Amino acid sequence: MTSTQPETSTLAARAAAASVITECLRAQMSAPPRSAAARIFGRTPLSAESEPWFLGALGELDVARRLEALGPAWRVFHSVPVGRGSSDIDHVVIGPPGVFTINTKHHEGRDIWLGSKRLLVNGQRTDHLRNASFEAKRASQRLSVAAHALVDVAPVIVIVGARRITVRERPATIFVLRERELVRWLCTLPAVVPPDAIEQLADAAARPSTWHDAPSLEPADVAAFDRLRREVDGARTRRRGWAIAALLAIFAALPFAALAAWASVMSALA
Repeated sequence: MTSTQPETSTLAARAAAASVITECLRAQMSAPPRSAAARIFGRTPLSAESEPWFLGALGELDVARRLEALGPAWRVFHSVPVGRGSSDIDHVVIGPPGVFTINTKHHEGRDIWLGSKRLLVNGQRTDHLRNASFEAKRASQRLSVAAHALVDVAPVIVIVGARRITVRERPATIFVLRERELVRWLCTLPAVVPPDAIEQLADAAARPSTWHDAPSLEPADVAAFDRLRREVDGARTRRRGWAIAALLAIFAALPFAALAAWASVMSALA
């Protein structure tokens, strides 16, 4: 795969959704090419394997774009490799209110139910709360070692695209928000970290070795992902166009069908 970004030795320049973009493109490489008819009728170019990665990338990119609205007092890191394997943290945010790990979940058009210890998606149990808590604890351990001081990290789950979120009871230590609430919520939290401490934490957070035992920052081919995204959007537009055309054809045929039925009834009564 040809990269469009230079190698970096710091996480400060790492592209948002880098890990999931890379996995999406790897999975997409095995997808068979669409036929001419499939292209005309708007079949998605995504394979069953690449689609979950694609949707995950869209969610992370959406949240990253929103985080750009934070002021200069904040530091944001994306797609942070952590641990020993291929796991990563979607976003690490450091600012006056403290340090946050943000786990993005793209659940477009789905219903979310939130309790103190459970988060359901269309009625199905998830591990979102447990995973977010573990992620923040691991981030706290790693960042504390690098900063030579105890660093508390708050876990945040950001739900992207949900149709409805029903809150029965909020978890005690995990914050669950819609994507549009995130920046406003962060900015309303009380400031507890002085500017010099923010810079020290950001310096530690920017080092890949802070987070991963054997860090390797594989740059994402963002240009290839953008091309794939345009293909997906184009296919969706064509499908919608065909659906609208079909509806118009049905409505156009209705008067003639009604007239034919009326003529048939009158003929039978004659």
